[in-house]
Amino acid sequence: MRTIIVASALSLIIGLLATPVWIRVVRRLGYGQMVREEGPQAHLSKRGTPTMGGTVLIVAALAGYAIAHLATLTPPTVSGVLVLFLMAGLGLVGFVDDYIKVFKQRSLGLRSGAKMIGILIVGVVFALLSLRFPDEYAITPATTHLSFLRDFGPSLGSLPFVLWALAMIAGTSNAVNLTDGLDGLAAGAVGMVLGAYILISDRQLRGSCKLTLEPHCYTVRDPLDLAVVAAAALGALIGFLWWNAPPAKVFMGDTGSLALGGVIVGLALSTQTEMLLVILAGLPVIITLSVIVQVGSFKMTRRRVFKMAPLQHHFELSGWAETTIVVRFWLVSALCVATGLALFYLDSPHFLFPL
Repeated sequence: MRTIIVASALSLIIGLLATPVWIRVVRRLGYGQMVREEGPQAHLSKRGTPTMGGTVLIVAALAGYAIAHLATLTPPTVSGVLVLFLMAGLGLVGFVDDYIKVFKQRSLGLRSGAKMIGILIVGVVFALLSLRFPDEYAITPATTHLSFLRDFGPSLGSLPFVLWALAMIAGTSNAVNLTDGLDGLAAGAVGMVLGAYILISDRQLRGSCKLTLEPHCYTVRDPLDLAVVAAAALGALIGFLWWNAPPAKVFMGDTGSLALGGVIVGLALSTQTEMLLVILAGLPVIITLSVIVQVGSFKMTRRRVFKMAPLQHHFELSGWAETTIVVRFWLVSALCVATGLALFYLDSPHFLFPL
């Protein structure tokens, strides 16, 4: 528990203090946000806002995690390091994309194919390594089973699992990227999911099959350290959100949105709650579905369902104020997280068998 508190506090402090430094550096270099001309006209005023703030977010989370382990004299675990690798690896792909945008002064960075290749390379490395490194109980960071509240059904086998993990990683990272369209929207939504994973990992630790053989116990390799990862990422995110709240003084860019997608999908795969993530991250899922519906409808009927996709821009063009959209979407996200946590806790061994 001390490691969780120290990690979150340190990453929060680093995020709060380092972000304004990053803002000054980016302004001096002239690396401002590019805005699509076909987007909402209200966004044109945001052109030139410092971007790539996700860089500080990633550094703060990594530093908070590492220093917390040093301060509490606890060793890091394979599960925790792999989730942070996925976060940093996808963040690096986003950084390259952001850098191309600001360096070439255009709204598009990496080509979609090149970006997806980068995501898939990082995802393959994570998926393959997560099936290795068994502990003394032969539990690996991830398993080849599908999972909702825990693993279920027969083993998929290594190759199908890798493909499943890649689909989850690509889908989640892009969903968070689509959600990052208004000041503070993605940061607030993902922050709630990270908070949920602190609670989930803590409950899995207390109901671990290593400690009890009660029905419904959890066979997660390193639940405590996964809670530390979630806490470090959440602390860094709150520190960033302080400066990203409307009107934003810095944007996270693809650096931050891909990294945040990476950390929550890594936590889902490592805590055996893969399909539960669809509920916990309900807001990014809804926003992604709005894009799929819009594109599908236009290709089949040449008509648009929404005034603009992703969904948050539809409401902008409908006359909603940006802060109104953000707060209401946060409420939707909170309901999704609460629903996911309720399902998890109702199935928890500590709910069924109180200590």
